[in-house]
Amino acid sequence: MNGQVSKIVFAAIAPHPPILLPSVGSQADRQKVKKTLDSLEFLAEKFKEANPDLIIISSPHRDWGIKVPLHFLISNVKYQISKLQFKVQNYQTPDNVGPLASEDFIIYPILTTFNSPKQHFEWGKQFYLKIVNCKLKIALIASGDLSHCLKADGPYGFNPDGPKFDKALINALKKKDIETILKLDDKYPQAGECGLRSFCFLLGVLKESGLNWQPEILSYEGPFGVGYLVADFKL
Repeated sequence: MNGQVSKIVFAAIAPHPPILLPSVGSQADRQKVKKTLDSLEFLAEKFKEANPDLIIISSPHRDWGIKVPLHFLISNVKYQISKLQFKVQNYQTPDNVGPLASEDFIIYPILTTFNSPKQHFEWGKQFYLKIVNCKLKIALIASGDLSHCLKADGPYGFNPDGPKFDKALINALKKKDIETILKLDDKYPQAGECGLRSFCFLLGVLKESGLNWQPEILSYEGPFGVGYLVADFKL
């Protein structure tokens, strides 16, 4: 602990459908999302190598929105899943985050709101200023799914905005085109996504940090009518 600015050592986007969990999804179900599971295993190795002290995870949902990504990332590292029920009681929303001045925070969950993606991007920038003097190694995780309207038999049926939104988000992320990402909900209002604001919060943190981050799309698939994106940010 030498007083340097906070060090972000890991950043990723992860989906959060409960069906990914072996206790929920059948073997047949999980075989259909093998690309996603393989990518999450890859992220788990990177997470282990980064060895963070503090996990900041943004999500539109409590419960599975927090627990599903962390199941894959921390089950074999220094944090125990059994502690999660206790550790994630101090939920915060982006407009009401507290200062991070204590090592007591291990998992710091942030719930997104119905405010705009741009607002969440700005909140992410502001949040970085709250952690800039934190002396812990930090992992950033944006939990969320893409469109829920990819197939007629999906959760919300099919809407052409769904696949268009997913394609546009992935292409913009590859190009680091944040301005396009911030406008996707206006361009594709019927996409039925749940992760855009979570992703924008993470992008705001990275933008304010000044890090030269490089996105890598590890996998994308939507066998059940919902888009599952796994992305790593090389820092």
